[in-house]
Amino acid sequence: MTAPRKPLIVITGASSGIGLATAQLFSSLGHPLLLLARRLDKMRALNLPDCLALSVDVTDRVALAAAVQQGEARFGPADAIVNNAGVMLLGEITRQDPEQWDRMLDVNVKGVLNGVHAVAAGMVQRQRGSIINVSSVAGRKSFANHVAYVGSKFAVHGLTENLREELAAHNVRVTTIAPGAVETELLGHTTDAAIKSGYEDWKTAMGGKVLAAQDVANAIHYAYAQPDGVCIREIVLAATRQQA
Repeated sequence: MTAPRKPLIVITGASSGIGLATAQLFSSLGHPLLLLARRLDKMRALNLPDCLALSVDVTDRVALAAAVQQGEARFGPADAIVNNAGVMLLGEITRQDPEQWDRMLDVNVKGVLNGVHAVAAGMVQRQRGSIINVSSVAGRKSFANHVAYVGSKFAVHGLTENLREELAAHNVRVTTIAPGAVETELLGHTTDAAIKSGYEDWKTAMGGKVLAAQDVANAIHYAYAQPDGVCIREIVLAATRQQA
């Protein structure tokens, strides 16, 4: 007798880092996937089974909703969305280009809300689902040269907790994932060479050890894999030697 297919998982920012590792993990466990990111080639190169990869910018609410509808038409209702897409543009506040603030707020905050909007009504109707928003330890405390980024991640923490309270009565689980420093492409978005160099010096002082993307993917799956009646509200994880 063939086992029923596992439900659909939607992952934004799936072309690299945490999103890519999360896609590989859920696929290995038999889930069909809807992978969303701007770089289509990176997602297609994964060559995962039962996977629909679409080039979508999470700041485009209409395109994101249409992509989810397309994925659900193919694989059935989304059982979870991992709102992972994000940018980190660090800078000293008096010298940073304000357009970088706009980009972070658009992707890190509005992009998360757009992902929520694409799945929440269906989950409420079905009385089932998981919304997992990837924030950061920078959503809990401040760091030098992180003003706008910290603001965007504090927003993710706040909106996720408020969303959890609103959807709990509908049996929809909402989780914040708050990683510390992770070895991904994220720092590459920063244009200030001195800040990048300072980060590398900081990492060296920790023995060169930060989280791997797989570590965060494991945390995401842990939250999702709990029984329906259990909501892991927040997971904060960082390298053992990361003090802040």
